[in-house]
Amino acid sequence: MKKIAIILSGCGHQEGTELTEAASVAICLSEAKIKYDYFAPEKVVNESGKISRGKTKNLSDLNSKDYDGLVLPGGHGVVKNLMNVSDLEQAESINPVLKKQILNFNLEYKPIAAICIAPVLIAKILGHKKPTLTVGNDTHLSSLIKKWGAIHENCPVTDYISDRDCKILSTPAYMYEEASAYEVYSGIKSMLTEFVEMC
Repeated sequence: MKKIAIILSGCGHQEGTELTEAASVAICLSEAKIKYDYFAPEKVVNESGKISRGKTKNLSDLNSKDYDGLVLPGGHGVVKNLMNVSDLEQAESINPVLKKQILNFNLEYKPIAAICIAPVLIAKILGHKKPTLTVGNDTHLSSLIKKWGAIHENCPVTDYISDRDCKILSTPAYMYEEASAYEVYSGIKSMLTEFVEMC
């Protein structure tokens, strides 16, 4: 059975993981009969447990060899708790454990799915590989993605971008703030359908 690691960054879109995005991931993977585990940086493990029903593991315990793919939901926690910055322009302090995990999954040629603002994190870590990513039509964040070496494509909320060479997929979700929960779910479901095939 395929097994996926989901990285959380706290709970609630202002301080942590966006709840609708996290729930959509869990529903879609469950529907596909895919096993998954939750991980988070130590400082937000307990907070992230509000999403995982208390089953969030420490990110340092994640072994990429035990999993077939990696999913990163969005929310402001991606910036605050995974990138450890208040200003993305100065995004130099990425959680070192997370950076190592993402590099490991990529080196092992295992797919990575990034949702909402999470593609910015992927661009910062893997921009040298020139992956194609999306944050919808956000001009500021797309300029940062390009600055760090990645390629950006505009994308509607119900769709996703797939870079099959890099095995990286992304969907904008609540980068469109007025999107409905169903539209966000639809984009994530479409993305994860291909993601599971890649695993």
